[in-house]
Amino acid sequence: MNAVLVLASDGVAHVILNRPESRNALNLQMCEELETAMRRLAVDESVRVVIVRAHGPVFCAGADLKERQGMNAAQTRARRIKAFEAYAAIESFPKPAIAVVQGACVGSGCEIAAACDFIYCSASARFKTPETLWGTVGATQRLPRIIGKRLAKEMLYTGRVLTADEALDAGLVNRVVAEDKVLEAALEAAQVMAKAPARAVALAKRCVDRGMELDRKGALALEMEAIDENLASADWKSNIEVFGKNPKQ
Repeated sequence: MNAVLVLASDGVAHVILNRPESRNALNLQMCEELETAMRRLAVDESVRVVIVRAHGPVFCAGADLKERQGMNAAQTRARRIKAFEAYAAIESFPKPAIAVVQGACVGSGCEIAAACDFIYCSASARFKTPETLWGTVGATQRLPRIIGKRLAKEMLYTGRVLTADEALDAGLVNRVVAEDKVLEAALEAAQVMAKAPARAVALAKRCVDRGMELDRKGALALEMEAIDENLASADWKSNIEVFGKNPKQ
């Protein structure tokens, strides 16, 4: 059975974690299928937005620890690298990616969700990064950049669980939506983005993501480079004219 399912319609692809019997724990198969799905969708011109979600009541219970039983240090390291490659494929995805989180989002689940551009979650969502308490290291880079190092350290060192509302206050999630409406809310946002000029969206994403790693001068130069790239395209003027006729869209 596939550990990751991909469904696509009207410019929106759904990448679905599909191990509900294991609370969608991340194993090697899921790492490989997640990376493959994101790489393929990145070059699929019919896909404009991706929604990353899960089957079952739990988004992801973290790494599949049962899989690691009997692994030596080299095997464990190789397995962790596969997870890093999956997270990177999401984070470097050139189109918008929305995580839809319901239920527990633990360890690797937080990495997957945090690698997306933003997160919509239900009131049942709970975020936890207990790697340090398990005697390992993980989730030390993305979370501090999103929620700040003090709160990230508290989650890592103590296993503190963030409720949906606390995650919203911390800036980890964008919206908390009723349980039966969270996917609908994500689809509404995805449909808006799917109708926007793809080049402009991709350039904006590139400027924000890369610009965060640069100083102000370098970030502004990056934006000017993107503006020039957009102006060099054949459709920028027609896009502006269309928007001018429908400024409320």
